[in-house]
Amino acid sequence: MQTINTPLGLKLPKLGLGTWPMLGDECTRAVLQALALGYRHIDTAAAYNNEAAVGQALTDSSTPRDQIHLTTKVWWDQLQPKAMRASLEASLKALQTDYVDLFMIHWPGKDWDLARSIETLVALRDEGKALNIGVANFPLPLLRRVVEEIGAPISAIQVEYHVLLGQQHLLDYARQHDMALIAYTPLGRGKAAEQPEIRQIAAKHGVLPSQVALQWLLAQDHVAAIPKASSEANQRANLEACDIHLDDADRALIAALPKNQRVVNPDFAPQWDPAEA
Repeated sequence: MQTINTPLGLKLPKLGLGTWPMLGDECTRAVLQALALGYRHIDTAAAYNNEAAVGQALTDSSTPRDQIHLTTKVWWDQLQPKAMRASLEASLKALQTDYVDLFMIHWPGKDWDLARSIETLVALRDEGKALNIGVANFPLPLLRRVVEEIGAPISAIQVEYHVLLGQQHLLDYARQHDMALIAYTPLGRGKAAEQPEIRQIAAKHGVLPSQVALQWLLAQDHVAAIPKASSEANQRANLEACDIHLDDADRALIAALPKNQRVVNPDFAPQWDPAEA
């Protein structure tokens, strides 16, 4: 499987397994199954309430821990230094591991001390509890502050990204600064596969519409995707999407789709880029 390799040491398989909203035994089975099929990138978060289930799968799997890229995240109301540390310690205990490969701030905080939070994030990396650090759901102006003003060694940005939601400004910035952009909700919660243009492309290639939407992301430089898939059939289909080749005509059809259809927008979300709303 292709990986994104950055100067800061991130080695991120381009296709990962998203685990929200799976819980308990369902989550453990799905992660175990994915690892058996060849997935080597698992994404979770403290807020998902499934880290223990993921940790059980990692323990039960025959795949060595050092061959698995594991991401977790700290929730936006736990960004004070002591709370961040406590969150990561709890995550490591639940995941039954000494470190995570990528530790991220899940959402920007409210009335928070950005510099102190980022300072703590960097310290946790320096201590080896996280091999790499990143942020999720940060609009470009906030990401710029983290990288350019604070100077944090950010390896990845995770945001909603799919054929119906553009992230070109963030993607350009990520490429300029050798960061990975990790696309969550990469199928737009089913909306991508419903588009006539995506169905047309899928019929042309004899593949599933969801595979077309996923391949569009995976073919992009510096982009990884983490679709949630619990069944073996869906996990296999997502893996097989890696081998599809879209042509210029396909990409032109996708480029013409609206790019402002955001599906994840909680009341605590930051102000998004109007061009990529």
